[in-house]
Amino acid sequence: MSAISSDTRMTNFRWIVCGLLFIALVINYLDRQVLSLTWKNFISPEFGWNDADYGLITGVFSIVYAVSMLFAGKFVDYIGTKKGYLWAIGIWSAGACLHAFCGIATCGIVSGHWTLSFNVARETIESLRMTSDMAVMITTVSVWLFLAARCVLSFGEAGNFPCSIKAIAEYFPKKDRGFATGIFNSGSQIGALLAPFSIPVIAKFYGWEAAFLSIGLLGFLWMGLWVFIYKEPRKNPHVNAAELAYIEQDADKEENLAPAQDEPKTKIGLLQAFSFRQTWAVIFGRFLPDSVWWFLLFWAPAFISDVYGFSSASTTGMIAIFTIYFISMLSLFGSYLPTFFINRSKMNPYAGRMKAMLIFAIFPLLGVAVMPLGEISMWFPVVIIGIMAAAHQSWSANVYNVVSDMFPKSVVATVTGAAGLASGLGSFMSNYGAGQLFDYTDRIGLVFLGFEGKNAGYMIVFICAGVAYLFSWCMMKILVPKYKLVELD
Repeated sequence: MSAISSDTRMTNFRWIVCGLLFIALVINYLDRQVLSLTWKNFISPEFGWNDADYGLITGVFSIVYAVSMLFAGKFVDYIGTKKGYLWAIGIWSAGACLHAFCGIATCGIVSGHWTLSFNVARETIESLRMTSDMAVMITTVSVWLFLAARCVLSFGEAGNFPCSIKAIAEYFPKKDRGFATGIFNSGSQIGALLAPFSIPVIAKFYGWEAAFLSIGLLGFLWMGLWVFIYKEPRKNPHVNAAELAYIEQDADKEENLAPAQDEPKTKIGLLQAFSFRQTWAVIFGRFLPDSVWWFLLFWAPAFISDVYGFSSASTTGMIAIFTIYFISMLSLFGSYLPTFFINRSKMNPYAGRMKAMLIFAIFPLLGVAVMPLGEISMWFPVVIIGIMAAAHQSWSANVYNVVSDMFPKSVVATVTGAAGLASGLGSFMSNYGAGQLFDYTDRIGLVFLGFEGKNAGYMIVFICAGVAYLFSWCMMKILVPKYKLVELD
């Protein structure tokens, strides 16, 4: 007897799945934000980090994330969405918690005095930093320890989007995937909204270590929900025949499969994924745009602190970061735009997405005005960065689904992982490059378009960020001018 209910009224379990993905991404972005919101005002004074040190840590995170995405996608396609996500969030939550013990480990390695007390380790490090040689050693050892913890975090987080996009492909028809992805992808903004009012407060009153531990433990709680709730649609007793028919409505039209049949489990290798123009279109759609997003995510608190002097723990600093990600919530409306084009104008999914993405690509051009308008008021850059973040999230919600539009479901995670390599490389370029650029421009006092020192570095970065999306859209259009399904042998 089928596990699927035969009720005529359609169930909506697919939205519960979308909600679980949303919560996971909230946790994911809280984990990512802990370091960016604590390093400048809490961790750097303790270990003596500079911008280049932070840029190295975030850059290595990105490159490990990129390489891991290649294998994560293949791994998820092999073991399935449910088990894949359990492995992913379990590893990244463990990595998040490991950050908390970097101070204790630094103290033990440098001084030979091992302790289980965060406060004792902090006091020991403070006393050792009184001599220059020990200060250099403390900085070096702490950077390497944070790099190790960050690598564990990135290795686990690499499975997030392959699992999420695969789950969306399993539970939603193509015309709804952009909107569903926009909903779960808004978890990144919610996580970013919660972060400035929670993480600095925890760090201020309980120590930066407590911030990493408390946020990291949330992932383990989510695993308990996922293991009991998620099942494939055809095996899920909460999905009735009407909802299953809605989910599989594309089968007859584009995949020549009867709705009652399971899709053939066609597989492709990682190298084969790069042989398709559609894969390269997604790569170009993610390389530069994702580098902008990761820069905004990791450097926005430092930007507010460096240029305007408000720390992440100050009320003004928290409100500024909150405002950026509050504005980014506009992406919820943007993620629905392709669905509107598809339904109203009867466009195919790719044409609808590309039309919407062209609109999204125009808004980041405001980035060139961040620094000039910032001379008038800090709130102009805050609003503009928020608009750029909203445009990116609207863009990314749709570029992810270009994969599921044009590839069979059985290889979606593999191709998403391959494209994720481009995302990670772009992030490495922007984060490591930004750290080096800011140290360099500050050191030599570079003057660029009327801005001097570190401010000149920010001006350069925001100009590059402004034009990144239009360039990427043009490359996608050149590679895949029209909607074309990938046919696998």
